[in-house]
Amino acid sequence: MHSLLRSTPFRVAVIVGATVLVSLVIAGLVAVQLIQTELAQRMDRAIADDFKVIAEAYGEGDTVDMIDSVTSHAAAAPNRDWIFVLMQPDGTMLAGNVTRVPAGGGWMTVPAAELGLAESAGRYRLRIGDVAGNRLAVGQSFAESGDIVRLALGSIAWAGAVIMVLVAAMGTLIALRGRRRISNIAETMERVGRGELSARINVGPRADDIDLLSRQVNAALDRLSALVEGMRQVSVNIAHDLKTPLNRLAISIETASAAAGGEPLVGLLGQATSEIAQINATFDALLRIAQIEAGARRGRFVPTDIASVLARIADAYVDVAEEQRQTLVVQWDEGLPPIEGDAELLTQLCANLVENALRHTPPGTQISLTARNADDALVLVCADNGPGIAESERSRVFERLYRGDKSRSTPGSGLGLSLVKAIVELHGATIVLEDNAPGLRVAVRFPR
Repeated sequence: MHSLLRSTPFRVAVIVGATVLVSLVIAGLVAVQLIQTELAQRMDRAIADDFKVIAEAYGEGDTVDMIDSVTSHAAAAPNRDWIFVLMQPDGTMLAGNVTRVPAGGGWMTVPAAELGLAESAGRYRLRIGDVAGNRLAVGQSFAESGDIVRLALGSIAWAGAVIMVLVAAMGTLIALRGRRRISNIAETMERVGRGELSARINVGPRADDIDLLSRQVNAALDRLSALVEGMRQVSVNIAHDLKTPLNRLAISIETASAAAGGEPLVGLLGQATSEIAQINATFDALLRIAQIEAGARRGRFVPTDIASVLARIADAYVDVAEEQRQTLVVQWDEGLPPIEGDAELLTQLCANLVENALRHTPPGTQISLTARNADDALVLVCADNGPGIAESERSRVFERLYRGDKSRSTPGSGLGLSLVKAIVELHGATIVLEDNAPGLRVAVRFPR
């Protein structure tokens, strides 16, 4: 729900709806003001007309007809929505439906209490004037005009509520449709980020701006895929082209070494053979990393028991650690869920982590390889209490052929952790290097 509220289509819909609502409120208030003005003018005209009718009922020296007129008008307003009063100058009532009227004359707006009525009756508009020496008061309650104004305001409020409901509904619908399309793009880009360069965005038939953007992204991915494939192919070709003559050279040197009678020559040839073997190992690792990053091994993924992988690592390296006067402990939690992956590559990952620890730590170092369950992941940790890696170098150790100052005197190609990172990313996992105080802690999280 939170992501829906933050989506651009929903926000745009809310902004448009708010603009319409504000416009409706402003227009409604203007309309109500115009209605109030018109109602006030009509009320004054109606009061003036009735005042004139009653005043014209006066005959020369005879107020009986005027009294009858006031009485008949008052009788026609039993609810006192209209006020008719005729009284003498001293306040003596001659006719009417209220007991008193305010002093003075002309037009005025007064509360009901000044007419002797309950305050709940509201306010009245009055005209008080002198007719044949008597005071005539004609007035009308604001109740009817107030009802009309309240009806108009209520209509505006209901219209605003309906607009907001429709805006929320349409905004939600638009946002859901937009989010599905944006999620399609995000999912595709995530797959590309994991190395699946063949992934493409599904383009719909609407031909709108999102479809246009999707086509442009797909075109860019096509070009990127072609470039990466070209670079990979060149790298593979170079590796293959160099591997063959290096193998031949190694065979030739081994033959010469076997046939040589001089001990110094045998030693030099043996050293050359070792160097060539290291070069071949480097090319093998580069080819393997290129194959993994291309995603070719993803088709071999099956549910893999990490406990069996760790058991194989323990069988292979515990004795090696003892020979180097180091200690290797391999442990795992019971009931670990299987990992969807390539068992051979996962074994390679663990082996590289352990070999890296064995190679770069002194005798007496304690090394552990553990697997445990976390809330949302399976966590594989390789830790040691050796010299560790400086924090400034941790971001670079995954670079191909990178070797830190401390590791330059030890054998290796600088590709072990590069291969580890390629395997981790192929499986959609993450890897973090941390200080083990002392030593190094490498944590790999396989999300479930």
